[in-house]
Amino acid sequence: MLKQVADNIKEYAVPLTGTADLDVLVDKIGDARIVLLGEASHGTSEFYQVRAELSKKLIKEKGFSFIGVEGDWPASQKVNRYIKGYNHQFNSAEEALRSFQRWPSWMWANREMINLIEWMKTYNESGSAKTKAGFYGIDVYSLWESMEEVIRYLEKINSPDLETARQAFSCFEPFMRDPQKYAVSSGIYSEGCIDEVTALLTQIRTNESLYPKTDEISLNLKVNSLVAANAERYYSTMVLHDAMSWNVRDLHMVAALNEVMDFYGSDAKAIVWEHNTHIGDARATDMAREGMVNVGQLVREQHKPGDVYAVGFGTYSGTVIAADEWGVNHDVKEVPPAILGSWEDVMHRTGAYDKMLFFDDNNRHLFNEAIGHRAIGVVYNPEYERFGNYVPSVMSERYDAFVFLDQTKALQPLQLQPFLV
Repeated sequence: MLKQVADNIKEYAVPLTGTADLDVLVDKIGDARIVLLGEASHGTSEFYQVRAELSKKLIKEKGFSFIGVEGDWPASQKVNRYIKGYNHQFNSAEEALRSFQRWPSWMWANREMINLIEWMKTYNESGSAKTKAGFYGIDVYSLWESMEEVIRYLEKINSPDLETARQAFSCFEPFMRDPQKYAVSSGIYSEGCIDEVTALLTQIRTNESLYPKTDEISLNLKVNSLVAANAERYYSTMVLHDAMSWNVRDLHMVAALNEVMDFYGSDAKAIVWEHNTHIGDARATDMAREGMVNVGQLVREQHKPGDVYAVGFGTYSGTVIAADEWGVNHDVKEVPPAILGSWEDVMHRTGAYDKMLFFDDNNRHLFNEAIGHRAIGVVYNPEYERFGNYVPSVMSERYDAFVFLDQTKALQPLQLQPFLV
């Protein structure tokens, strides 16, 4: 089987020698309105570099509206406001990216992101597009920060919704910003704040007309309220139900994505940067057997064929930024050669060079056997990766295209103050 897969890769793979070669991928994307760009780790420099160059092309040549990332909404909004010139809080992209203080901060507070953010600011200032390109975090973790953003604005305008927001925030105060404490209280003892955050989200939506769209104020309020509601659900389920909390998180990311799409209007086009485990269709992996869904599956189900284009990324060996356990300092770790018989191993053995592979009606059937596909998380131990870092995947169903970068290196985190967990 592996020999046949290797032969098929040799026949259909296209070399990736530089940025210009990405034009082939742009052509393949065609008229898709949502382009999902994955990564096999959250700490590989080349994944960020290639996604950045591809995103520039999609924004400039195909009019894509914004980039949504696997990051916190409040921190991303600071970057978005820098890009769009809504205020002058920051003098550079590096300063704006330092807003990402939550662990693992290196995912967005890294040097590889600086060029893209400065490019987006310059592009927006050029006036070459009818709407300015934006940058948004669509993840669910920023419970307390999102609540503070809501209260800060409602206090500023003395909103009738302020008391509802204060009641919601006060419900969480006893937990001292500790998600684990809240998770135990809500998930095990059923002493949570679901009623309070649901009331807040309902109130903000009911009174949406009171809040201006100027500088994205209404969007900011809605999504921060959505984060509060879904973060409560996420933390309430995480201690008892891994699959359920995963689903809450990915359902939230799609809901946040849809809010931004609605804000930009009927012509909106989105680029999404997330890990392969989020953007590659869960139905093509063993996740489906566990009852898990993900962003890739959900957006395909919500949109017609051709509207969504998913691009997976992978590497054979190199280095990566990751940590030994959750919440501790990161370091540079070796990425060993992919295990024998894995997707990355076969891609490497067909030629140790960077390449792209496109799946379409002519060749999908040639790649329809499940094969181990490497996934590296923010917590990573290379010595044990063969026991949990390979996801059985039908590659031609999981993605529409795959970018293989044979040898890769760790990205370069910005030096930050002590981070939030």
